[in-house]
Amino acid sequence: MVTRKFTKLALLATAAIACSLPAKAASDYPTSTLAEYVYGCMKANGENRDMLQRCSCSIDVIASIVSYPRYEAAETFKQMGLVSGENGALFRESAPAKAATAELKRAQAEADIRCF
Repeated sequence: MVTRKFTKLALLATAAIACSLPAKAASDYPTSTLAEYVYGCMKANGENRDMLQRCSCSIDVIASIVSYPRYEAAETFKQMGLVSGENGALFRESAPAKAATAELKRAQAEADIRCF
């Protein structure tokens, strides 16, 4: 009986402490990266309050799936792959480029399902 009361009190104390601690950031993405993503998403999908919510949700989902360094690498491969000719081929056709791009596409697909 005493053990149950102690266990309940311990659980309540743990919950109280957890609720009083500041929440850990959902991601380590810089604010500028988050804003850039939301801005581009809204430009592509509509500039209204609903799209603000959906685009913000989208980057949050992506951030929960892909770490910032991996996101940054995938975005770099994607942008550099736009360079024409042999200069961009490395960024389009290499195994690391394909893997990073595929990971980002999977995260974006998951974000589309959850947010749009």
